[in-house]
Amino acid sequence: MDEVKKTFQEDKQVEAGESLEGVDRRLRDPLSDELFEAILLLKDKEECYRFFQDIATISEIKALAQRLEVAKLLEKNVTYTTIAHKTGASTATISRVKRCLYFGADGYQLILKRLAKKEKVK
Repeated sequence: MDEVKKTFQEDKQVEAGESLEGVDRRLRDPLSDELFEAILLLKDKEECYRFFQDIATISEIKALAQRLEVAKLLEKNVTYTTIAHKTGASTATISRVKRCLYFGADGYQLILKRLAKKEKVK
């Protein structure tokens, strides 16, 4: 019976566009793989700045940075109003980040833990 329940749950994940590893299967393709492999080859912050400046607009980079800051503040239980004021993020963006932070692929959780660990070392 448990196996049937597990299979049903897995089928629902696939229908929702999720892979069994927690990453949306629509994201996984050879071009995305190559992009992420390229990012993993960057050696330091300066190389990141140079690469991202070439591959994305300043607005796109700022939007990603804003979302990370929103996630940090949400993790500290800061209110939407304060987050919006501090970051300039819309309540829609804050809500989306919150949904991903708590019900996403755990990418935010992963990086926030690593950032916190890095801060403790300093």
